[in-house]
Amino acid sequence: MQTNTNKKMPKIAIVYLSFHCEPYIDDVVSALKKVTYPKDRLELIIVDNPHPEHGHSVRYIEDHVMPLSGNEIPHTTLLPQKENLGFAGGNNAGVDWALENGFDYVFFHNNDGFVASNAFEPLVEAMEKDTEIGIAQSLMLLHPDTELLNSAGNSMHYLGFGYCDQYRTPIKDLDLPEIKEVSYASGAALMVSTKLIKKFGSWDHDFFLYHEDLEWSFRLRAAGYKVALISNSIFYHKYQFSRSITKFYWMERNRYGVMLMFFRWPTLLLLLPMALVLEVGLWLFAWKGKWFDKRVEVYKYWLQAKHWKLWLGKRKKIQKIRKVSDRYLLSFTVPGVYFQEKAMENPLLVYFGNPIMKIYYWIVVKGLIWW
Repeated sequence: MQTNTNKKMPKIAIVYLSFHCEPYIDDVVSALKKVTYPKDRLELIIVDNPHPEHGHSVRYIEDHVMPLSGNEIPHTTLLPQKENLGFAGGNNAGVDWALENGFDYVFFHNNDGFVASNAFEPLVEAMEKDTEIGIAQSLMLLHPDTELLNSAGNSMHYLGFGYCDQYRTPIKDLDLPEIKEVSYASGAALMVSTKLIKKFGSWDHDFFLYHEDLEWSFRLRAAGYKVALISNSIFYHKYQFSRSITKFYWMERNRYGVMLMFFRWPTLLLLLPMALVLEVGLWLFAWKGKWFDKRVEVYKYWLQAKHWKLWLGKRKKIQKIRKVSDRYLLSFTVPGVYFQEKAMENPLLVYFGNPIMKIYYWIVVKGLIWW
């Protein structure tokens, strides 16, 4: 029976982006059975993106999840997609449903993770108390190595790279406050209010894959909101590092887009010398890593006028809503690039690239950019 207290609790739509979810969905279901947040104030929205090899997961979901809907787990809505809409587009399909059905918050739940039983209460409490928090991320621990960190908020390099900060750090070595502002939130486990989504939009579907969480975090920060880690909210992530060559195309293409969207022209001009030096290193890195052709594809993309028109249009929208300076935005960036996996480290980056970029950061970013 629904209590009056439950009726006052904000309604949360949990958007679960399914992409060959069979290896993971049973853990998701087990976790949702145990959540302490009132289940009648939750809705599980499963957006099923078809996998190029495995196809849809609809039948498995219908057999193993839907019979529990509204009973052992929150009421569940299944939204099969005709084509793979990517991370941003798939999540946005769930967002559209949540907005149409009057939810207060949307929690984005990665395909290969699951929530702790009390994950939602700290998020709601933090965002209800401080309405300046635009995005709230759960503390993400690895699974099954639950004593190790996956993400306590991600870091953005001042030239647009994004990566997990303190990856695989023992959680016992961290002294985290309950609420901590971070560079940007990981899209694997974050919550946003529907009021802000209506006002500033959701995921940018043109990103398709990678850096869309970075862009959304900086969009809301540009509009004057905070991006915060809520360390009492735990999300377990079965993270596996992938060296897919395709990812380099999306990461590099979208990195340029982020820089173009958010920073003023004088800032971009000051960052250009270091960016050009970095480009030389990236070509060497691409050649060694056998993704030279993907690097060429990035250049081909940005040499087309229609793509400049698209991203300059995005820039115009960002500049209209921004309430903060470039200096403030850059205060949430870091001077070096540190890969999550040691296998990805390159001596050229470690002993030459990062030291040079750090010097440039302190002289130019911290010393010259005051607007």
